[in-house]
Amino acid sequence: MPPFRLSRLAGLTAFAWALTACAGTDQANTDGATGGTLIIAVPAEPATLLPPLVSGTQGFPIVNALFDRLAEIGPALETYGDTGYAPRLASSWRWSADSLSIAFALDSMARWHDGQPVRADDVRYTFRVYTSDSLAVDAKSLLGNIDSVSVRDARTAVFWFKRRMPRQFYDATYHMYILPAHLLDTIPMAALESAAFGRRPVGTGRFRFARWEPGQRIEIVADTANARGRALLDRVVWTLAPDFGAATVKLFAGEADLLENLRPDNLAQVAQTPALRLIDNRTLQYGFLGFNLRDTTNAARPHPLFGDARVRRALHMAVDRDRLVRNVFDSLGMTALAPAPRALIPDTTAFRQLPYNVAMAKALLDSAGWVDHDNDGVRDRDGIRLSFRMLIPASSTSRQRYAVLLQEQYRAIGVEAAPQQLENNAWSEAVDAHHFDAYLGGWQTNPGLVGLKQTWASTGVSNAGRYASAPFDALLDSALTTFDPRASRGYWARAFQEIVNDVPAVWLYEQRSPLAVHRRVITTPLRADGWYAGLADWRIDPAQRLDRDRIGLGTPP
Repeated sequence: MPPFRLSRLAGLTAFAWALTACAGTDQANTDGATGGTLIIAVPAEPATLLPPLVSGTQGFPIVNALFDRLAEIGPALETYGDTGYAPRLASSWRWSADSLSIAFALDSMARWHDGQPVRADDVRYTFRVYTSDSLAVDAKSLLGNIDSVSVRDARTAVFWFKRRMPRQFYDATYHMYILPAHLLDTIPMAALESAAFGRRPVGTGRFRFARWEPGQRIEIVADTANARGRALLDRVVWTLAPDFGAATVKLFAGEADLLENLRPDNLAQVAQTPALRLIDNRTLQYGFLGFNLRDTTNAARPHPLFGDARVRRALHMAVDRDRLVRNVFDSLGMTALAPAPRALIPDTTAFRQLPYNVAMAKALLDSAGWVDHDNDGVRDRDGIRLSFRMLIPASSTSRQRYAVLLQEQYRAIGVEAAPQQLENNAWSEAVDAHHFDAYLGGWQTNPGLVGLKQTWASTGVSNAGRYASAPFDALLDSALTTFDPRASRGYWARAFQEIVNDVPAVWLYEQRSPLAVHRRVITTPLRADGWYAGLADWRIDPAQRLDRDRIGLGTPP
């Protein structure tokens, strides 16, 4: 398959972005009447709407609309202290004199959608769920500095910390949506994953759950009695499609108002559709080719290929990352610099990249003893061919394209890299079980870079390639724990240099994920950690309401 080229599309892409440069900064207001329906097309169905167990991009927008945190991070995504945070379920908070506890006073007007008041016991119970050993909660490893949560009185929950750290408030608020103890605490922890609540959730958000028709749609409606005011939209419907292609058909047929994660080949069609506009969505995502550093059959041994840093460096230097990102994403991507997006790296000039240098890549492989002895085009050593498979999820066309391009560039240095496409569940299982040589992966990162402890630290629960570096771990810990911003920047620079030099992965791309939105939808500014953060303040232009906006909401089942 020849490389996928987008040179002709580049002009159209630039034109489309020029037309919509300010599209993401519309300010919602209440000058017009509330009401209307927003329909969002999605290419997959979430497995559950129980917040601790939600994964993937399909579930988070719904959960964020139905549930609240104690406090909401500000638009700058500042994670030091409590600067910029807005009250949500907590109306105020007080730090102890030694900064080892924070007492959150709950809003006396906050109610669950079944009418019950929000209590401090809900907060304590939520912490128990998120840190339970009986559930596979991704956020658990991010809550390690919280020792416990206690109840001072019915409306005061107190977080107790093991050590004083810059991100204590962020740890207590960002990673957990508060759960209703009165509905869940009689269910055994191990049974929560299959509990009916995950399909019929009860939250506190400005939207409440209405219905879920499996394989068809999920609907939420404005909570008219909400203490923070009803949502400006009457309802939001996620229309479920079997794949991305089917989702785009819904969008361009006028059956949906919004589709996220557009691909470069969709942009020209959006630009030519008068009813639609593009909103630039600069996310916190990055993609990479990750290597397994341990033997797939015996973790006590290094991987026969990737256990050697010279091989990993050669595989990095052989890749023209700038050309690949242009080829696959056109103007929607940038070359990744490290295991973090540029928006979160304190100083992108403070560490050096490995160069693209094919001659040097070949010399490194020569020095490691990998030579093509039998002239078949593939290097070998001690009877072992320099050959490996790259796992790719079937749902990602961009990673499939990357795999083909990587295969060609590695062939030029005598390396055989064979793409292996798996269905999403099989791909996830293989990666989680470390049953791979290399895989094309991607991460949506958290503000403050705290997620690096999960994904690349030696003890990280999501460290699929089993990268282990004591210097990197120490620098990462220092960067996250120092209260001196200047010192923190220095630690980050050294940590990124360490992992760039070690090459546990080839950092490939940062992806912009534009939204296609109907022009009748008036949005709020998008937040980099989730376009949906301000969804309750989106509205429909009253002059452009469609027949579906006037359909009666009825009574949720």
